[in-house]
Amino acid sequence: MSSVQHTHAPLVTEQMRAQYRDEGYFILENVLSDTELELLRGGAQFAVDRLDAEMDAKGVDRIGINARGKRYFSAMVYQQRPELRQFLFGDTMAQICRATLGDDAYLFWEQYVLKAGDPDTAFGWHQDSGYVHENHEPYLTCWIALDDVTEENGSVYLLPYSRSGIRSYIKHIPDPRVNDKVCYFGSDPGMPVVVPAGSIAVFSSVVIHRSGPNLTDRMRRVYLAQYSAEVIMSADGSEPWGSFDPFLRDGAVIA
Repeated sequence: MSSVQHTHAPLVTEQMRAQYRDEGYFILENVLSDTELELLRGGAQFAVDRLDAEMDAKGVDRIGINARGKRYFSAMVYQQRPELRQFLFGDTMAQICRATLGDDAYLFWEQYVLKAGDPDTAFGWHQDSGYVHENHEPYLTCWIALDDVTEENGSVYLLPYSRSGIRSYIKHIPDPRVNDKVCYFGSDPGMPVVVPAGSIAVFSSVVIHRSGPNLTDRMRRVYLAQYSAEVIMSADGSEPWGSFDPFLRDGAVIA
């Protein structure tokens, strides 16, 4: 009696792997299940409330790059909402990490990036590495759309390697008005990522990108999960820079 083996197509194709290597990014559309999407959406309001409470306590409307009622960058939410771990250390992210970083991976950073409807919610051209320091290997950013993303509600715009000519860390200049760090002042508008909810833009931490303002009357919610192949240390080498929960070792999930 013969047996039938069922095989599943890989989430990340060889073409996507090549594009990540050559251009620094690829896009996965509609890859989150409804359960995963609702799980990640569940932490978004918690993220807003936590930052609003911090601003209330300090009597301010801006903390760093956060602006009350406009844009929120709420980090390490999974440490207070441990149910998020089932996604952060699940099969979807394991497949992406293996395809981009290799067989060893750590969760480096995690945050919600939330934009209310306001013309002052754009975010300047930068590399994610520009918010760390110069001495580290490029890491992985997974920009996960929790709502349908359009240019009108604040899409991310990427500059692939072939358009920027940049594949490594470059110096960033602070914008004193909004506290953004900016590294590109050219005329290329970038490639907009217009995707349905449940999609992931996967790109290297040295890919230059920006995001437009949210000009709609609804919140645009994104969940950002970042992974590295090494423990990235602080600039003085005294301590880890981010979270560094072990995720993969020799290709196997150890989280």
